[in-house]
Amino acid sequence: MNPELQVKSISDTSKLYEQDFYLWLQTTAKLLKEKKLELVDFDSLIEEIESMGKSERKELKSRLTTLIEHLLKIKYWQAEKAKNARGWRQTIVEQRRQIEYLLEDSPSLRGLLAELFSECYVNARKDLLRKYELDAEIFPSEPAFTLLDILNPDYIPE
Repeated sequence: MNPELQVKSISDTSKLYEQDFYLWLQTTAKLLKEKKLELVDFDSLIEEIESMGKSERKELKSRLTTLIEHLLKIKYWQAEKAKNARGWRQTIVEQRRQIEYLLEDSPSLRGLLAELFSECYVNARKDLLRKYELDAEIFPSEPAFTLLDILNPDYIPE
C-alpha cells in the first residue's frame, strides 16, 4: 500500500475505483481495517463482492460441465476411447479435485450442485456434439449418471 496515499473524501475512493482498481482494493482494505467507514466506497465494494460470488458459481458450473463432458466421452464415444481415454481420465481427476477445492473454500456452493447438475449435463452434451460434429444419438439426452456418481473420486463409467 502506498504510505503517501491520503484519501480525503468518499468521492476520492469512488474515483480511485475507476482509475486504479488495485490501488482501490488496497485503500478499501486499509480504510476497513482502520474503521474509517465514512471514506469507504460502499457502492463499488458491494458490486465487487457480488461479482466475486457470481465468479465462484461460474467456476463451479464450468468445472462441472467439463467433468461431465469427459465422463460422457469415456462412457459413450467408443471410436476415440482407446487413444484418448488416458487424457480424459486425467481431466476427470483434475476437475473433481478443483471442484473439491471450490467446495472446501466455499461450502455453501455444495447446495448449488443439484441445481446446476441438469443444466451442466445439457451444456456438456451440446458442447460435445458441436465440438466434434457428432450424431446426437451418441450421448443420451437425460443424465447418464447421478450427481453422486460424478463427484465420487472412484467412479469412472465403463
